[in-house]
Amino acid sequence: MNIKSQKDFFSGLMFMGVGVAFAWGATTYNVGEGARMGPGYFPLMLGILMAILGAAITFNALVVESEGGDKVGKWAWKPLILIIAANLVFGVCLGGLPSIGVPALGMIVGIYFLTFIASMAESGWKVKNTFILATILAVGSYVAFVMALKLQFVVWPTFITG
Repeated sequence: MNIKSQKDFFSGLMFMGVGVAFAWGATTYNVGEGARMGPGYFPLMLGILMAILGAAITFNALVVESEGGDKVGKWAWKPLILIIAANLVFGVCLGGLPSIGVPALGMIVGIYFLTFIASMAESGWKVKNTFILATILAVGSYVAFVMALKLQFVVWPTFITG
């Protein structure tokens, strides 16, 4: 077996792994059928499609020649850590950490933290652009989730709203 594109090969394996995991996890729910879908139907179909897509990408990486072999480069540790940290901080902002006394800071504050931490992963990031992006995301999220969908969750810090 001669891998002609390392990037495609490993991304295809990743898609297949995630797809199989989703499909397998979905079987613990009632799947139903096309006319009467159960809660496991969509994740099962999504998992199957991801696995098929991964198989196609992996096959393509073994068959189609790419210039230089499309080698996998070094891991970008700083962006990886910052993106994961941004999502973790956003989760803490939404729900707080009652076990250690951290109150929920709400969606708006969480979006600003998420945007600023994730933006630091970009080389040469600018505070002004990030602030504009965070404001647009916060307003858009408020309009979509609170006003339009009427979802009930903490929007502002609990120490402000009482």
